[in-house]
Amino acid sequence: MLIVDAHQDLAWNVLAFDRDYTLSASETRRRERGSEAPIHNGDTLLGWPDYQRGRVAIVFATLFAAPARRKLGPWDTQCYRDFAEAVDRYQAQIDVYHRLVEDHPDKFRLLRAQEELHDHLDEWESDASSPPVGLVILMEGAEAVGDPSELAEWWERGVRIIGPAWAGTRFCGGTGEPGPMTKEGHALLEGMADLDLILDISHMDEKAVLGALDAYPGSIIASHSNAAALLDGLDSNRFLSDRVIHGLMERDAVIGVVPFNRFLLSGWQERDGRHLVTLDSVAAQIDYICQMAGDARHVGLGSDFDGGFGLQNTPLEIDTVADLGKLSPILINKGYTEEDVSAILGRNWITLLENGL
Repeated sequence: MLIVDAHQDLAWNVLAFDRDYTLSASETRRRERGSEAPIHNGDTLLGWPDYQRGRVAIVFATLFAAPARRKLGPWDTQCYRDFAEAVDRYQAQIDVYHRLVEDHPDKFRLLRAQEELHDHLDEWESDASSPPVGLVILMEGAEAVGDPSELAEWWERGVRIIGPAWAGTRFCGGTGEPGPMTKEGHALLEGMADLDLILDISHMDEKAVLGALDAYPGSIIASHSNAAALLDGLDSNRFLSDRVIHGLMERDAVIGVVPFNRFLLSGWQERDGRHLVTLDSVAAQIDYICQMAGDARHVGLGSDFDGGFGLQNTPLEIDTVADLGKLSPILINKGYTEEDVSAILGRNWITLLENGL
């Protein structure tokens, strides 16, 4: 089975911590021992050899920068104070991906069109030796888009998915900063629709999501978002209510479940230890969405690995991204078929890309 991971902050890590994702996670951990990177972002979970071992064929690779008001400390270089700085940060990150595929074409490739996607999958499914990992570029937060007319430039550079928010933006409310879609937000959606860009509602406030579900005619996803119903006591607009999940299903969307312990067990903190959270909790999130849908077509994985947390904040069975496949026997024991599991681990995202690219 092929795995598709719908959210990884690779470029952010390259620029913030000088991480080299052509190396294995174990080699990066060895090199970073005693440095600031694991202190601020945990031990890495990602590396090209680990993608190969886990048959992680496609990653949604993000462009991410936080507004200066959410800066995490002096080390946090990927922040912006204004539009010009947002453009600089996002352009520098997209440059990272272009350099990565140019310098290592045997390891990474950009996926921008259906033909590229199909050729890429043919190579992986032919059991070719160590095929490249496909990168679909996802812009998380859209403050680098000054006007919808600029979207064409981002599209030309490879962006295929846009999430209008992380924190609140001028387009809509976001995590910890509620608010509906704004006039500028609706204009952004219109511009995205003209280019058939995929809309990612992760981090958007619920009012904004409901407005976007009504307004946006194109493909919609939640790249990395868990169900609020399984997280009693967490008062945050970061998670998906049942109302939003139903709305996403009505739009034939896919939801990427996040294997981050704080998003799996209410009140969990790193000092509590990894032993309290297992992949059963990830399977429970997957199962909840599937039970609501009545099928296994609307859920996938969006790990958010290395996105502000590392090994220390993941379920007990996970050492690297290669271990996502350990969900397979857990889901089968829950009564899912091999076809269902294949859909959950990757095929649902592939189908969405086939329709959305």
